[in-house]
Amino acid sequence: MTRPSLEGGCVLDDASLDQLIEKLLAGERRAVARLIAIVESDRRAAREVMKRVYPHTGRAMVIGITGAGGAGKSTLIGHIIRSYREQGKTVGAVLIDPSSPFSGGAFLGDRVRLDKLALDDGVYVRSMATRGSIGGLARAANDAVRIIEAMGMDVVIVETVGVGQDEVDVIQIVQTCLLVTTPGMGDDMQAMKAGVLEIADIIVLNKADLEKAEVSLKSLRLILDLATGHDGAWQPRLISTIAATPKVHDVVGLTELMAGIEAHQRYLHSGQALEWKNRQRAEQEISLIFQDQTQQHFRDALDRAGGKQEVLRSILEGDGDPYSVVKEIMDSFALVGPTEEES
Repeated sequence: MTRPSLEGGCVLDDASLDQLIEKLLAGERRAVARLIAIVESDRRAAREVMKRVYPHTGRAMVIGITGAGGAGKSTLIGHIIRSYREQGKTVGAVLIDPSSPFSGGAFLGDRVRLDKLALDDGVYVRSMATRGSIGGLARAANDAVRIIEAMGMDVVIVETVGVGQDEVDVIQIVQTCLLVTTPGMGDDMQAMKAGVLEIADIIVLNKADLEKAEVSLKSLRLILDLATGHDGAWQPRLISTIAATPKVHDVVGLTELMAGIEAHQRYLHSGQALEWKNRQRAEQEISLIFQDQTQQHFRDALDRAGGKQEVLRSILEGDGDPYSVVKEIMDSFALVGPTEEES
């Protein structure tokens, strides 16, 4: 059996895929890069890759870092990676960037800033495009996290683009979620209404040396004080940081932040919370895969109907309506087999 890969149109048979998986488990970076490239662009091969990868995952600490652009997430990630490396831990990072409106690829600003760290054999950094997926989290990005786990990394960091309410999706694939904000980045109460603060295990007020930092801290403390949770539930922590400093040892709040992450991990491992997180992650994976394949079926059905432009023409000329078009496509799902990509 052969399956298409990205490598210049050549094929990836079972033996070659098995060899790639062996190299992945041995920590070979080229194999990691190639497998992530495959799951990004080839659904059929992705299915076979992840069948082999999945049994080797689930042992890493997975940390999510989210927040609006300009909050200093990338700078904080750099410091967190350095801290874990000083502890002797290996670290992978998946940076989920906005898709380029021209190429569909990822903007590589964060990747460039972390390039020096990525030269460390104990660090692996990968930028990925959102490709318009809800919550800024593509199905392929979750697969990439799994692949980096299988590589043997002790810690995997997932950074998401700050897009607002849909950002809550990040909590469903990570164990510990950090929300990074700064003084003056909008109405904190509005953020609460949008649901963003609800996903955070730790809230980081970065750039705490800016004007109105104390006001923001008081506002965030009030929100946390008003939050209710069941007995024994984790109470989100609020930590102030100043990440952008002339010298690394001048960073403010990093020790407290690392301690907060460790405290949350201890909480997860002390009861059934980690099991619940893992179940939630698996549920999200199913949802992402289902959404991805449903979208592909929809595109295939449009092609069978003459293409998107033909369908739009019929609607505009009064020969059809959007509801009827969608119903016809949904009805066709039960009448057709797997898409050409999946067969």
